Amino acid sequence: MNIDQARNASLPIKHNLTLIYALSFIIAILMAAASIAGLLYQTIVYPTEELLQSFLPNDVSNLLIGLPMLLASMWLTRRGKLIGLLFWPGALFFVLYNYIVYVFAMPLNLAFLAHLTLAMLSVYALIGLLTSIDGRVVKQQLAGTVPERLAGGVLAGLGLLFFLLVIGAIVQALISQTEIAETELALHTADFLITPAWVVCGVLLWQRKAFGYVAGLGLLFQASMLFIGLIIVLLLQPFLTAAPFSLVDVVVILVMGLICFIPFALFIRGVVSNRNASPV
Repeated sequence: MNIDQARNASLPIKHNLTLIYALSFIIAILMAAASIAGLLYQTIVYPTEELLQSFLPNDVSNLLIGLPMLLASMWLTRRGKLIGLLFWPGALFFVLYNYIVYVFAMPLNLAFLAHLTLAMLSVYALIGLLTSIDGRVVKQQLAGTVPERLAGGVLAGLGLLFFLLVIGAIVQALISQTEIAETELALHTADFLITPAWVVCGVLLWQRKAFGYVAGLGLLFQASMLFIGLIIVLLLQPFLTAAPFSLVDVVVILVMGLICFIPFALFIRGVVSNRNASPV
């Protein structure tokens, strides 16, 4: 048995992850290429001012947050770290969420094809990864050492809040017969598709079900990084585009993020302390 096999043997994995590694590497390369193309060819990739203001700072955020999230999760998993394996679905969820927004907002061009491919590959990699993790073993290792009720409650509460906000915005637009900007509608679409996963996983974690332990830390990771990424976008917008700086928005996002950061940090502490106490 070589070193990599020995490390993987210490992880709760039911199937070989070679294909998932390959898909994730392709996702990382495409994400880097799409983000760099957006920064270098701004007016071609983003032909309108609205698209430029929304996505140019987000390309920087993807390079600073999304790409390191994915690569670090893969590297930690390769080294046999449980925290890397549990982070990995969250990194893929982060990519999926971001590129759902791009797909629904962008015009039909080469960049759109890259964004659509990223969203599709993220779905395949997520399904393959989550079905490869042995939830029964993860639950045995983490039950009682992570804040199931706090983390589950925060995930379910934030997911339900954002889902209801989306429904409210759409209903309000329908009643008032007003159009929703394309980028805003794309963001609503991503929230509508992704936040139910927060609710479901939060409830399962609250109930101490195996899948809640498998996906809980990853979704807290995704949610925390989305808040940080949004703050970065708001800070970069005045420098990269004509959008004004809004201190109020930054403070509101930071406060909301703290609600997620605390259970995220406690969950990490539980995983790390449990892993350190367990024999390899």
